[in-house]
Amino acid sequence: MRILGIDPGLRITGFGVIDKKKHVLTYVASGVIRTADSNLPSRLGTIFDGVAMLIRKHCPDQAAVEKVFVSINPQSTLMLGQARGAAICGLVSERVPVTEYAALQLKKAVVGHGRATKNQMQQMVVRLLNLNGLPGTDAADALGMAICHANSGAAIDRLGLLSALALSKKSYRLRRGRLIG
Repeated sequence: MRILGIDPGLRITGFGVIDKKKHVLTYVASGVIRTADSNLPSRLGTIFDGVAMLIRKHCPDQAAVEKVFVSINPQSTLMLGQARGAAICGLVSERVPVTEYAALQLKKAVVGHGRATKNQMQQMVVRLLNLNGLPGTDAADALGMAICHANSGAAIDRLGLLSALALSKKSYRLRRGRLIG
């Protein structure tokens, strides 16, 4: 499975692409989409087009995007939300399934605790993907998002299956992690 991680930002949107085969994660690509200091619609268009181009180039099976956190400045939160929306629209327009994770989930999945620093994220991404160099902070966060999804996505898929089965009229039970009908 190929996973595209996105760390949205209005000026710099990080991306990271990894492959997952069984329990082995392999680095494919990472970098950033930079927007020019222009008006908001142009920046959002650059993010949308950049994400769509990444999808055509790397053909991900799934994507993971960081959820917006509420900051002290509501205007900043609103702007970040619009950048995130442009990235998600780019993914959805290319028919890539999207899963969202909070920053706390990301940091816990990659570093082991929710208050990890940017440097700790970078160091763990290097270790987990066996990289030769240190990725930039935005690219490292995006790679971390992909790693988080690689390790959490299967559980989320199982929960989705369980909720769909719960809506059906059949009776199922879970025993030792397996569904019994």
